[in-house]
Amino acid sequence: MKKVSLKVIVCLLAGSVMFSSCIGSFSLFNKYAAWQKDMTDNKFINAIVGFFLMPIVGGITLFVDAVILNTVEFWSGENPVAENVGKTQHILGSDGLLYAVKTLKNGYRITSPNGQVVLLTYDKSNDSWSVSQNGETVELFRFNEDGKSIKVNVNGESRDFTLNEQGVNEAQMAAYGDRFFALK
Repeated sequence: MKKVSLKVIVCLLAGSVMFSSCIGSFSLFNKYAAWQKDMTDNKFINAIVGFFLMPIVGGITLFVDAVILNTVEFWSGENPVAENVGKTQHILGSDGLLYAVKTLKNGYRITSPNGQVVLLTYDKSNDSWSVSQNGETVELFRFNEDGKSIKVNVNGESRDFTLNEQGVNEAQMAAYGDRFFALK
């Protein structure tokens, strides 16, 4: 009987993992994308907020889906992302550590492995989203009463963006600066 080399065994194992068709539903990313698209009835608000959140939140949710949640879904047959208030999920961060994310009625409580807590909170009374950490709360963005603009915290500065193409372009420039390239 012929001996099979270690390289062949490694290639076969790698191939079985890479080509096993456990693509999954990408539920976390799809929920985030649906929320971003439909968070308001105004497409300009959705676009402006999206320029600030998608590079960070979208990337994290896509990575978590691809590496963890879709694998769990494939092997268990259950979707690990459910909209249950009070439910805590453990999510692998980009730093390789597990974070506990608890769904609240008005947002999320994120606990790091070292015990630090970050709250992402929606305040219905002033129609805004804020982040709280170490006793400090910073408003990320709010919907203005005029219905024609939103206020966004950009690098510690509060800026208004109108809900039209010009506002979307201004938000792109504020979010990406000189890293933004227009394609025509």
